Amino acid sequence: MKHILAVVLALGLASPAHAQEAEEERGFSLMEEGAKLFFDGLRKEMAPALEELEGLAEDMGPQLRQLMNEMGPALADLMGQIDDMTNYGPPEILPNGDILIPRKPDAPTLDLDGEIEI
Repeated sequence: MKHILAVVLALGLASPAHAQEAEEERGFSLMEEGAKLFFDGLRKEMAPALEELEGLAEDMGPQLRQLMNEMGPALADLMGQIDDMTNYGPPEILPNGDILIPRKPDAPTLDLDGEIEI
């Protein structure tokens, strides 16, 4: 009788530990399943917008290539003259259409090594 009681007691003590391990494993897989469902739903919701963006990129591709071919060298030259973008304020558009990018007053002195074209 004592042997049966010992076996039942041992099984009773082992079951909660085994059940807890199984529950932890199940909980992790439930978290994985929840994340999968969330991302699947997000992908389905985003699919039309991504398809529209892809179509827009295909439509604008030739114009963007032409813009880079024409403006690329000028932009590269401009970037060579700018020391650090944080030293400049937001662009200002003048009434005549000119665009100025003002240098911040507290920016370090800029060494231009030559004449300034105006």
